[in-house]
Amino acid sequence: MSDSKTALVTGASRGIGFVVASKLAEAGFNLAICGTRQETIDQAAEKIRAASGVEVLARAVDVSDREQIQGFVQETAKHFGSLNVMVNNAGITRDNLSMRMKEDEWNAVIDTNLSSVFNAMQAALKPMMRARGGRIINISSVVAGMGNPGQLNYCASKGGVEAMTRSLAREVGSRNITINAVAPGFIATDMTADLGDDAHAKLSEQIPLGRLGQPEDIAAAVCFLASDSAGYITGHVLHVNGGMYM
Repeated sequence: MSDSKTALVTGASRGIGFVVASKLAEAGFNLAICGTRQETIDQAAEKIRAASGVEVLARAVDVSDREQIQGFVQETAKHFGSLNVMVNNAGITRDNLSMRMKEDEWNAVIDTNLSSVFNAMQAALKPMMRARGGRIINISSVVAGMGNPGQLNYCASKGGVEAMTRSLAREVGSRNITINAVAPGFIATDMTADLGDDAHAKLSEQIPLGRLGQPEDIAAAVCFLASDSAGYITGHVLHVNGGMYM
């Protein structure tokens, strides 16, 4: 057990989640991180330990499984003796036009991107309410505000995340628990790297700043909302998108 503050980050084996976890470690948080495969999340944990020297609890968790995600949150609070910050980052896409979207494509995205966030937040509230303080930061998406063809399921899940963020902020504000969301725009990750240079150029044309964002841009927003400086901010969706949606 450590007297240091503890942060939990889902979907932290790579991409935005890994960078968010790394930046929180640099800020002095001990970490609990999860991903879909134990091997990859262990590798991520070792990189973070080597760089920052913090304690890292790493688990393979299917966030769409209520028992698994709630069990991981409970294990984290018990192991570290506290849970100060939770970042719900894990998410998937199953893109298809609405007329062709299969039931399993809808259910998989809703279960992973929306229901998992509710289940994780519900489990986190117990230790946070006992401590009379905490920060929950949900990763949404620019498409929750602007929509996107072929992503009806994904847009619905992220819109739901933002609505839950506002609702829970009203419920638990009196306990000094803040609930906020960060909505990334187009971010340069492994997924966007596969699109190629032409697609990158077309995406950049839609962005007033003329470039894709970096995972570090999202991590900086998360770290701000997790910091003492953001103590009077709750129920807010912080857009980090280079101006593509205003």
